[in-house]
Amino acid sequence: MTRKTVFTGTMAFLVVLFSMPLGHALMILMEHYLKPPTLYYAAFSMGAVGLAVTVAGVFVRGDTRQTLFGLFGGLLFWTGWIEFLFVYYAHRFGVEPLRDAAGEIVTKPEYLIMPSSFGFWAMFMLLYLFSVRTGCNFFNYLQRVFFRQSTVRVELKPLARHTALITFMELNLILWTSYLVLLFCYDDHFLGDRHPVTTLVAFGALASSFYMFGRLIRISSWGYAIRYAIPTVIVFWTFVEVIMRWQILHEIWVHPLEYRNEMLIILVAFIVLLGVIIYRSWRRKG
Repeated sequence: MTRKTVFTGTMAFLVVLFSMPLGHALMILMEHYLKPPTLYYAAFSMGAVGLAVTVAGVFVRGDTRQTLFGLFGGLLFWTGWIEFLFVYYAHRFGVEPLRDAAGEIVTKPEYLIMPSSFGFWAMFMLLYLFSVRTGCNFFNYLQRVFFRQSTVRVELKPLARHTALITFMELNLILWTSYLVLLFCYDDHFLGDRHPVTTLVAFGALASSFYMFGRLIRISSWGYAIRYAIPTVIVFWTFVEVIMRWQILHEIWVHPLEYRNEMLIILVAFIVLLGVIIYRSWRRKG
C-alpha cells in the first residue's frame, strides 16, 4: 500500500459512493416533475440510454473508460428499466405502500413487489457459481467449497472480457442482491427491521465494507479500483439503508428539494472527483 494506491482507492470509493444518493434523488425529482405517462416514457428512455452507453463501452479503448461506461450505463439501466418498471406495475395494479402506526410510508409499493424477482436472481447466481470463473473472491471461495470433493472434473471459464459489460453486470447484480437481502429482512413475515438478524446483516455489512476498503486502497489501477469500489460501496450502503430505516440518520436524497444545497454539494463533489479520475487516468496513459 502506497500513498498513490490510497489516493486511487479513496477517489474511486467516493465517486461510486456519491452516485448512490444522486441516483435516489434523480428518481425522486423525476417523480416530482413528471407525471404519468410522461414519467414512464422518460424512465424507459433512460434505461435505453443506459443500455446503449454500456454497449458503446464495449467498443471504446482503455480500461478506465470502459469501466466508467459500464458504471454509468448500469446506473441508468437500473434506474430506468428495473426500478421504474417496478414503480409502473406497482401503481398500475394499485399496490399499496407499507405504513407504520403513524401512517408514514416505510416501504414504497415498488419495493414490496421486488422480492418476487428472487427466482430470476437465483438463476443468475446459479450461472455464475457453477459455470463461470469470475474475479469475485466470494464466488471463488464458494466454488472451491463446492468443487473440492467433486469426482467430476468441472472446468470453469471466464466470460469474454468486455470490461464495460463486466462492470454493468457487477453493478446490477450486487444492487439486486442488496435490495433482496434488505427487503426480506424488513418483511415482518420473515424477520422485521428490528430483528437481531437484520442488525447482524447491517453491522456485518459495515465490517465487510471496512475490510473491502482496506483491499481497495491497495489497488493502483483506476479501472480496477472503480470496479472494486462498486461492491465496497454497495455493501457499505446496505448498512446505511438499515440505520436510516431505524431513523438514526435522515435521508436527505429522498427529499432533494428540501435539501437543495446539500445535494448540490454532493453533485459538485461527484463531478470534481470524476473529473480528477478522468484526468489522472489520461495523464497516466500519456
